[in-house]
Amino acid sequence: MMNPWRLRLLCRLETLGTVRAVAQAVHMSPSGVSQQLAVLESETGTRLLERTGRRVRLTSAGLILARRSRALLEQMDGLEAQVRGLGQEPAGLVRLGTFQSAIHTLAVPAVRALASAHPRLQVEVVQLEPHESLPALRGGDVDLAITTTDFGELPLGEDLDLVVLARDPVLLVLPPSHPAAGRGPVDLAAFADEPWTLDLPHSYMAGLALRLCRQARFEPRVAARFGNYLMTLQHVEAGLSIALLPGLAVDARYRVATRELARPVTRTITAAVR
Repeated sequence: MMNPWRLRLLCRLETLGTVRAVAQAVHMSPSGVSQQLAVLESETGTRLLERTGRRVRLTSAGLILARRSRALLEQMDGLEAQVRGLGQEPAGLVRLGTFQSAIHTLAVPAVRALASAHPRLQVEVVQLEPHESLPALRGGDVDLAITTTDFGELPLGEDLDLVVLARDPVLLVLPPSHPAAGRGPVDLAAFADEPWTLDLPHSYMAGLALRLCRQARFEPRVAARFGNYLMTLQHVEAGLSIALLPGLAVDARYRVATRELARPVTRTITAAVR
């Protein structure tokens, strides 16, 4: 599990450019910052830094992790502030419903931080598909929902307070050896003959992937269906298929290539409360 504090150091390195500048900003020694970044590399199992002369810079994996972590850390801060506002000393049970890719990237780090800051607060995390989350919120099954509000599929209304947390691109995920791995934005129509991995039937991402393929005038040839994004990444990494995944779901531990779509598709990640 990646430590949010070390992720903040990585984000500062991308912004400030040098370990010395990061050390000054966080009141640490440069060697201490370097040690913490080395631990982060060990946590991710991925090389995040490379030396150029007497300086270090982020690898491509390090850049991806820093940029995606920044949005997630802001979401964590927002969640913590929201829960802190429930009272001077939050206590009791808060039930959080959220979708798969937000669990390991957002919910688990946030719950860990909240458990440390507010030991009397219990947060129960429930995995819900986006189309399930708002009905669960309205029905009292969860107190807070992290969901998506795109594509006109969710029944919104004045009974809910919505806060936009982030926008997450939908990416084409390819094996690292794929001929298109080094290109820029791609047209899905060029991948009509490829084997595809889709999410389970009736899930949010399965429906979105099918819709995007059909808009590109082809029916995907399904090689596998998984209800777990890590299994999808393993299948793609092995060269057995390609897939459409939200950016949050792309784990840097897997050797895959990601490409933006020529016609960009972005989902809006939203917190909803009654």
